[in-house]
Amino acid sequence: MCLGIPGEVVEILPGQGDLAKVDVSGVRRVINIGLLAAEQVVPGDWVLIHVGFALSKIDEEEAAAALDFLESIGQAYEDELAALAESRIE
Repeated sequence: MCLGIPGEVVEILPGQGDLAKVDVSGVRRVINIGLLAAEQVVPGDWVLIHVGFALSKIDEEEAAAALDFLESIGQAYEDELAALAESRIE
């Protein structure tokens, strides 16, 4: 199962405006934010991530609700976190 997972932007990579480091439940990974070029993405923003791409900005309340739901479904969420931990975008 593939899920969209909320992540908090912790850094926009210098010289690579389409890449940002995000934190998803303690897992930090680089993702592509190029699909959000029309919106300003800054550290502290929350984004919905799917297969290494930020699909949309979401507010912190929506992110918390989504994380609560994802944690409640158990194994599918754990599988998605494991896949995120193994992924690399460079």
